[in-house]
Amino acid sequence: MPRVIIAMRDEALAAQLFDDDARNRLAGVAEVVPGVMTDASDPRWDADLAECEVLLTGWGGPALDDAFLARAPKLTAVAHAAGTVKRIVTDASWARGVRVSSAADANGIPVAEYALAMILLAGKRVFDAQDFLRRERSLLWAPTGSFGNHRSTIGLVGASRIGRRVLELLRPFDHEVLLADPTLAPGEAAALGAALVPLDELLSRSRVVSLHAPLLDSTVGMIGSAQLALLPDGATLINTARGAIVDTEALVDELERGRIRAVLDVTDPEPLPSDHRLYDAPGVILTPHVAGALGNELARLGSHAVDEIVRLARGERFATEVAAHAVNGIA
Repeated sequence: MPRVIIAMRDEALAAQLFDDDARNRLAGVAEVVPGVMTDASDPRWDADLAECEVLLTGWGGPALDDAFLARAPKLTAVAHAAGTVKRIVTDASWARGVRVSSAADANGIPVAEYALAMILLAGKRVFDAQDFLRRERSLLWAPTGSFGNHRSTIGLVGASRIGRRVLELLRPFDHEVLLADPTLAPGEAAALGAALVPLDELLSRSRVVSLHAPLLDSTVGMIGSAQLALLPDGATLINTARGAIVDTEALVDELERGRIRAVLDVTDPEPLPSDHRLYDAPGVILTPHVAGALGNELARLGSHAVDEIVRLARGERFATEVAAHAVNGIA
């Protein structure tokens, strides 16, 4: 039975991630060190680290640098009960051959659900209706322009794991779905239920655009003033990916003109300064990075990580192992 240490920012997070079922399954295949390692520099963990073979990590888990690895000479694997592993893995851990699993797929489920909800609400122009009712105290709302979800055109930017999940969730509806992703061929996009088009065409044709691209050097500021100008009047931009994909100041300029709308769960910078003009811009819905797993959704991530340790204990490979070259693609 592998010896496992749970390591993350606090015990409260561990309690949310691992319910009784997850803990019982873990105890059935591994020797779990009592407690939660919240401070990896604490020398009181040295004896346990010397025998540790698997780390079960979450947000706030330790970086696997040379100093940490020297204290954990038997460490061979990390099951991460969260998305990105960028803050955990290092050149030293890859050189050691430490295998790493991520729960990014599980964490992407609520993000995709959030995006779908906002796509449908934006298509119905619910946010405009709310503003009207609060302002006019009347039911006589008569929107102009495109309105409703019947055969409306939706554009998705990026066929990431979350983008693909959104495409799957959109299948029961009768939208026309466009997809922009330079890594795909038209046939691959069609198999996902979308028509592959260049980014500019997607922006100019879509009533709602949802961003699902990874944050790379090539995607920073990808949606700038020129791209925003292509959106039809009344269109809505949804960002659950990374704030830096959008030029924030250019977006605020468009919002202040009243031409487009936006739903933003991420911003650049994040958090925004308290006096940033985006807070008061018209036509924007801001949420504080809540699309990913929260509340009872965290148990899905914990269960996934435990499943991975169960596989290790059976002599199997991780189902969602992360390769060194793929780390930047995990949101």
